[in-house]
Amino acid sequence: MIVLRRVPEPLRRIDAGLRYLGAGVLLFAASLVPAFHTHGTDLGGLPGRPFDVLALVAVALQCFPLAGVVRWPVVCSALVSLGFAVDQLRGYHTLAGTGLPIALVGLASHLRWHRRATALAFSAAYVPLAVALHQLGSGAEAPSGFALFYLALALAWGIGAGLRSSRAREAERRRRVAEDTRTAERTRIARELHDVVTHHVTAMVVQAEAARYLSAAPDRLDQTLTAVSDTGRRAISDLRHLLDLLNPDHGTGARTPPVGGLHTLVEQTRRAGQPVEFTEEGTPAESAGSADLVAYRVVQEALTNALKYARGSRTSVQVRHCGREIIVEVDTDGSGSRAGSPGGSGRGLAGLRERVDVLGGDFHAGHHTGGGFVVRARIPAGNAS
Repeated sequence: MIVLRRVPEPLRRIDAGLRYLGAGVLLFAASLVPAFHTHGTDLGGLPGRPFDVLALVAVALQCFPLAGVVRWPVVCSALVSLGFAVDQLRGYHTLAGTGLPIALVGLASHLRWHRRATALAFSAAYVPLAVALHQLGSGAEAPSGFALFYLALALAWGIGAGLRSSRAREAERRRRVAEDTRTAERTRIARELHDVVTHHVTAMVVQAEAARYLSAAPDRLDQTLTAVSDTGRRAISDLRHLLDLLNPDHGTGARTPPVGGLHTLVEQTRRAGQPVEFTEEGTPAESAGSADLVAYRVVQEALTNALKYARGSRTSVQVRHCGREIIVEVDTDGSGSRAGSPGGSGRGLAGLRERVDVLGGDFHAGHHTGGGFVVRARIPAGNAS
């Protein structure tokens, strides 16, 4: 489907035109075979007439305009209809008469505007032809025969209309798939931006606010400003990576957390004044897929919320590698400068829940009995999603 989606509409129309051209050439060649003369469509019961120059013109009119029925459906179908009328009124009855239903299929399939008016016009044009054939014929053709032939032509029109509807549904489906893909990509980038910007900027704000009260302690002030600079550099590095993802020439490799990322997150949070206890158990799986990055984002978001809403409260981070899954638990007491309940838009926790659900894991975030806030996640490892 990806290949078909990339084929421009003009090229698809040219391909359809070649099919109609092939049908026209085949009908033209078959109509010239002597054994097939007067063995084609016979409407009206007129006596057969030998092949002559006018017969060749009628055959050509019924066959060659089929090549342009995709681009000029009304004009080409009218030419085919004219050739069919000459064929029947002169009594040639060639195989080229099959070109009329083929033209009607193409007309109904590729006509963009005034389809109902066109159908009425061609139906109206059929009436004088049927009357003329009935008067010129031997009377063997009953009115029911003309009606039956008209139903056959209506069936050809219905087939073309069905093809057009099918193409329209497919185009709408491709449009929805493309829109859903763009939406999913925007959502993924928004999550990444939220994770990166919120965490780093929160740490920088907290550190900058703390620096206000350290003017009497130059050593601690210098350490705090150094931490702010380091946090800003990490933010710039992560933002550059996101910009690389937006570059069409960028590879499709999966995003992985930085080496020692969890330890760096914990140390950065500690520098911002948040007491954090960090425990990591087990050995990370060699092919954890996206689980490592999701675990990193869970810890990052939980520490960011701890800084924003429970500053100064004790926070414990536990990460356990259990073979085929990673268990993450971040517990924050509610005894800090603010309540231990994450406020804001809730976009961060909602994004984490989506990430974990995609991998088939479990996610929980809520208050515990001590008044603090806990985030738990069970993340299956080895999933490359």
